[in-house]
Amino acid sequence: ALWQLERSGTTTHLAKGNITMYAKCAALLACMAATSAFQAPTPLVLRGRAPFSVQRPLPSTQRPQRSVAAVGPKMQIDLSKIFGGPKSGGAVTLGNNKGALQYGVREGDKVGILFLNLGGPEKLDEVEDFLFNLFNDEDIIRLPNVLKPLQGYIARGIASRRAPNSRKNYESIGGGSPIVKFTQEQGDNLTKELKKKGIDSKVYIGMRYWYPFTEEATDKILEDGVNRLVIIPLYPQYSISTTGSSIRLLNQIFNEDRIQWDPRKIDHTVVPDWYSHPGYLECQASLIGAQLEEFKNNPQDVKVMFSAHGVPESYVAAGDPYKGQIESCADLIMKEVNKIRENRGDKAVDWTLCFQSRVGPVKWLEPYTDTVLKELGEAGLKNIVVVPLSFVSEHVETLEEIDIEYREVAVEAGISNFKRCPALNSDPIFIKCLADMTTDALRNPSLRISETLDLYQKSDEIPGYPWEFGVTKAAEQTNGRLAMVGIASLAVAQVIKAGCPRIDGPAISGKEPFCAAFSADGWNWLFAAFQTTLHVNTLHIN
Repeated sequence: ALWQLERSGTTTHLAKGNITMYAKCAALLACMAATSAFQAPTPLVLRGRAPFSVQRPLPSTQRPQRSVAAVGPKMQIDLSKIFGGPKSGGAVTLGNNKGALQYGVREGDKVGILFLNLGGPEKLDEVEDFLFNLFNDEDIIRLPNVLKPLQGYIARGIASRRAPNSRKNYESIGGGSPIVKFTQEQGDNLTKELKKKGIDSKVYIGMRYWYPFTEEATDKILEDGVNRLVIIPLYPQYSISTTGSSIRLLNQIFNEDRIQWDPRKIDHTVVPDWYSHPGYLECQASLIGAQLEEFKNNPQDVKVMFSAHGVPESYVAAGDPYKGQIESCADLIMKEVNKIRENRGDKAVDWTLCFQSRVGPVKWLEPYTDTVLKELGEAGLKNIVVVPLSFVSEHVETLEEIDIEYREVAVEAGISNFKRCPALNSDPIFIKCLADMTTDALRNPSLRISETLDLYQKSDEIPGYPWEFGVTKAAEQTNGRLAMVGIASLAVAQVIKAGCPRIDGPAISGKEPFCAAFSADGWNWLFAAFQTTLHVNTLHIN
């Protein structure tokens, strides 16, 4: 454009000044872009993300990178001194900058870790309400659209019927669930482990179905002014009914207050699954190995049985990756176990996988744990090591269902030596695994809540969007609503102006039923019929 202006001789002093200004701005932007390619990711900046499409779930180590912000050498240039960075102060503030820079954490960052878990009643009188919250979740009890308004009534009915047996189960393990206690211990140990790496942090606990609820945790996160948030579901494997349910709730919370949860204010990232994390595999292998010590010289006499929480088969058919991740997880763990044994000169141990905790009349993932125990006992097996695969802390499914119910099944089947691996709880290897997952999440490009849902839970339903216009999904929904209002208004106006024509065939008050709905005659007929019905009923009662 400048060349054409000069050639035509129409270039003015003002135009030259504007062009010079634009050139300087372009040069400045180019310099900033070049610098940002070498700069460590700034937590208060929304990072660019490449389009991401997943047909099958991939291990975390094989997932494609979502940004180039963390790629390449890092220049130690603190642009916050020029443009203003995160302010210091608040409940969670880094005190040591040196040890944290390598993890993408900068001085003044307020780091929070949000643990997501199921929750459980701590007292017997809380059991029914806990069960109601569980069955009132549409990701747990999936009803047809026409029955969804009845979700609460159905959930209350199921909860009241199941509450007596559930109370007995909780009473047998001390009168309540210990899941909150173990989760708090895991959080305390994680903050200590991160402190060793130079990261000051705070762990928040968000339970899905009982106190402390996820909503309480998110309120506290906002109150503390956290600006770097790592979300870790305490479910190694992703399922629609566990991680998916908690992530959907978080997505709803974030959408209700988009200003507060703007990623430019709170840079959040999710660890959607970690069943293949080396630290997790190492911890499980270590716990299993300890239980196998007494069979060191006769491994053929024992079998390792992984017992995972089941889900309905319909979930898997709908795209839930849980079954595939569970199968892959068990295989990876036993490869680690047998590799350690082979290095010591011991023989490999055989293993099997089954599923527990099924409820209701629908078909769940098979084989069932109690069925497998009976079959193994009938085959002459005497020694078994049970591994609770999808549980990271002790609760009713391990302490009551496995330790009491399945132990009785095993003994009746002829399995005399029933051993159970403890849950991960606060095992030092597991705590180190959590710390590694946290630092990896802080250092790597962020995976947002909405992106996490897109990984495994593609939905054909149009979600709710804020009111806006233009060529967007929100506009499509808004325009559809406006069109329906317009059509209804046109029908009403037509009836008011010209009435409805008579038609041959079924009619209400002599008019077409559709038109009668918008006419005075139609409403008069309806009220008259209603009054007649009331009068007849009154006569019958008298």
